[in-house]
Amino acid sequence: MAAEIHSRPQSSRPVLLSKVEGHQDVVSAALLIPKEDGVITASEDRTIRVWLKRDSGQYWPSIYHTMSAPCSAMAYHHDSRRIFVGQDNGAIMEFHVSEDFNKMNFVKTYPAHQNRVSAITFCLTSEWVISTGHDKCISWMCTRSGSMLGRHYFTSWASCLQYDHETRHAFVGDYSGQITLLKLEQNTCSVITTLKGHEGSITSLWWDPVQRLLFSGASDHSIIMWDIGGRKGRTLLLQGHHDKVQAVCYIQLTRQLVSCSADGGIAVWNMDISREEAPQWLESDSCQKCEQPFFWNIKQMWDTKTLGLRQHHCRKCGQAVCGKCSTKRSSYPIMGFEFQVRVCDSCFESIKDEDRTSLATFHEGKHNITHMSMDISRGLMVTCGSDRIVKIWDMTPVVGCSLAAGFSSR
Repeated sequence: MAAEIHSRPQSSRPVLLSKVEGHQDVVSAALLIPKEDGVITASEDRTIRVWLKRDSGQYWPSIYHTMSAPCSAMAYHHDSRRIFVGQDNGAIMEFHVSEDFNKMNFVKTYPAHQNRVSAITFCLTSEWVISTGHDKCISWMCTRSGSMLGRHYFTSWASCLQYDHETRHAFVGDYSGQITLLKLEQNTCSVITTLKGHEGSITSLWWDPVQRLLFSGASDHSIIMWDIGGRKGRTLLLQGHHDKVQAVCYIQLTRQLVSCSADGGIAVWNMDISREEAPQWLESDSCQKCEQPFFWNIKQMWDTKTLGLRQHHCRKCGQAVCGKCSTKRSSYPIMGFEFQVRVCDSCFESIKDEDRTSLATFHEGKHNITHMSMDISRGLMVTCGSDRIVKIWDMTPVVGCSLAAGFSSR
């Protein structure tokens, strides 16, 4: 059934449909079961559970399976009903779920990593299970034989993963704040490029193969959109969260980005407009407005008999300026700055009131979000967190796309 586009009034907000409670520790992953009123969860309490909605409207676990180690990551392939669960000990376990979601059979264990598994994806066409871990590597294993095909090591913990199934390109984010683009082959791989822009560890990635856009969230509270397929080197910075960005999801149909942060913030960004790139910060030994020396410019301080000033940067033009020449603060949403940032006085004068109109909506999830996933076809989102609670949200009032069938708040 085709999706419908609805108008999106600014006052719209996500609707909390259900809370699922029962885990004894942090819920590390939660996934909505396509075309079903059900959720699959994996937790640090060593359990994987399948919850189905009963006639009472409550969710009860139809499957409750205890693992040998805490569960740290999960992937689910609905057409084949295969679940892959990554563990704190580095192993990945594969299960097959019955058609009625009331039984789960163990298939095999993959010795993928030497440390905690951070992300998993499954490619049916190549029969590969691809994963990243805290042993600083990406591994890809054959699901037919269970054997290791290849590994590639990084200098830091590999924290998140996205994979292009058609081209066999993998994007790996790590704790150094770097994203590595790899081309995976049967037994080897090649590094295509590395993307550097974040000032904190990469916490989440989302790859849109249609527009060839990569979105990365990080502990520096920011999101970067990398235009991989088009304009060379074009990046867009989005700043609106006040804590580390834990998850991102791009909705290609409506050109919107949904992001969640550790403080419970849920943001929906309008990407269907022409945004401006944030400028590169310029370097200078003196203020590029008043020419007063910065404090490390000893020669100019001596020559002019003046005390050096602290260096700042205007977020709009990128110039190096002193505090006296950048006394103003302003939001500038078209460049991704949804809250007020430092701008030089001349840039402040150039920003019109309409330029400050927000291009995102911000909502409160009211729990510490550690993971989020969406069923885009139904406009549904599931969040889970360190509070051990799983929340199911109707996002259609915000994102404006839905199917007639699906979860119901009634």
